[in-house]
Amino acid sequence: MIGFVTKQMFFDKKAVIGAVDRATRNVLSKFGAFVRTAARSSIRKRKAVSQPGSPPSSHTGLLRKLIYFGFDANRRSVVIGPTPLNRTTEAPPLLEYGGRTRLKGRKGKAVTATYKARPFMGPALRQELPKLPSMWANSVK
Repeated sequence: MIGFVTKQMFFDKKAVIGAVDRATRNVLSKFGAFVRTAARSSIRKRKAVSQPGSPPSSHTGLLRKLIYFGFDANRRSVVIGPTPLNRTTEAPPLLEYGGRTRLKGRKGKAVTATYKARPFMGPALRQELPKLPSMWANSVK
């Protein structure tokens, strides 16, 4: 006689959600690290000023060091980019997108400075984006 063993089959919601959350954290953290590395490597440490449209030069090396990434669990996303030195630092967005800002000139006079875009985060994201689908393959275990 043939014997059958029956097992209860059920969908363990907690286990599946936990596995998906772990995979999301792992994949997006890895992607954030790749984009951060690409952005850092595009910024050259040199004294010369970069051409508009190309990544900025980092004269002290500080801009490269200030690029971080972090997984935001509430939004289930990754945030990647430079952190400002202080609350009023406008330099990273001005470098990425260009624009105008008011600076203190000589003798305390305010001067308007215009910056041309020298994007570094956008190109790094576009460079790494094609790798993202393969990172998701077999990521939920």
